[in-house]
Amino acid sequence: MPFYLRSGKRMAKRTSEIAVQFHEPPHLMFGGEGGHGRLQPNVLVMRVQPNEGVSLNFEVKVPGAAVALTQHVEVSPVDMDFSYSEAFGETAAPAYETLLLDVMIGEMTLFTRSDEVEAAWKLIDPLLCYWRDHPAEPMPTYPAGRWGPREAAQLIGADGAEWRDA
Repeated sequence: MPFYLRSGKRMAKRTSEIAVQFHEPPHLMFGGEGGHGRLQPNVLVMRVQPNEGVSLNFEVKVPGAAVALTQHVEVSPVDMDFSYSEAFGETAAPAYETLLLDVMIGEMTLFTRSDEVEAAWKLIDPLLCYWRDHPAEPMPTYPAGRWGPREAAQLIGADGAEWRDA
């Protein structure tokens, strides 16, 4: 199962989200087609910041007697969207505000314990030593305000995928 992570500073938009794109069905159940000769993939998006929430995009059969009259099933994209601010009437506090408040009240749930930090360094330190002794080729760069370097699109394009431009 391919897994892609795109991260950067000064990209086209400041956003943190997890998007799960589902596989296309092996065949079209009713013989219908989307607007471009095939159905668009279903996508589940969990928005972390900004506009925290969840959305699901999928295609549905348009109601009506189109099949009987034209022998064709018409489908249309549908968006289901949940937004914390719309549901609860307020926006979530910025992440650093939450952390600072937790520090002040002694809430340690979101903080890493010292034994976790030590275990992480036991894992990471050998990698850092390897990279120091075996330098990699220069990292591709991109201009501010773009969605990342050209090589990122080429990387997932080799698998027939493309980035979501949130």
